[in-house]
Amino acid sequence: MPRPTVTDSDNPEWTSNDFARAKPVSELPAHIRAAFPRTRGLQKATTKVPVSIRLSADVVEHFKAGGPGWQSRIDEALRKVAGV
Repeated sequence: MPRPTVTDSDNPEWTSNDFARAKPVSELPAHIRAAFPRTRGLQKATTKVPVSIRLSADVVEHFKAGGPGWQSRIDEALRKVAGV
């Protein structure tokens, strides 16, 4: 069964002319650049190992209450305890 074609008049498919007029984000006015999320680039060297760990809810809430960077703060606390 073929997939139905979905069209969105508020967000039409780009044409080759649209792509030709497109600019990199760095060339857009500051107020428009501000709407784009900042992304982290590729790491130069892998410094951390992804793991899955279960922590007490109150511990996670404590670190999350400090705002962004809570996982790094947990890492820092564990490094102090480990003496590294």
